[in-house]
Amino acid sequence: MAERNGRPMTSEQLAACLHTNPVVVRRVIAGLRDAGIVATTKGHGGGLMLGRPAEEISIADVSAALGESLVTIGTEAGSPGCLVERSVTARLESARQEAERLLAARLRTTTLADLAADVGPAVAPHARKENTHAA
Repeated sequence: MAERNGRPMTSEQLAACLHTNPVVVRRVIAGLRDAGIVATTKGHGGGLMLGRPAEEISIADVSAALGESLVTIGTEAGSPGCLVERSVTARLESARQEAERLLAARLRTTTLADLAADVGPAVAPHARKENTHAA
């Protein structure tokens, strides 16, 4: 989206890029739209675009908008009455939360513009092909 210079993409186009179903894209977009990361336009030629400049959107912003944990550790109790398991689980959860904070802090320093710069040369042929088909 950062490479499209404000031109919207449909959920079908995004789904094709992500190798998933457009319904999945539409479900995920809701949280991103609520956070102002993605904006939608209706009507012919409408679709999805970044809600603010790519330089102002960090990976931590995206993660927070999606409400997903960046670090997952199985902490479900198999034997909830076991005091040892409860102690281990509590310590694992504390470590997971600390790792989550550290990773989020690191991801606040990486923006969508950084990612676009990293992959720009790799997607340039695809973008040219897309523009050829649109002409």
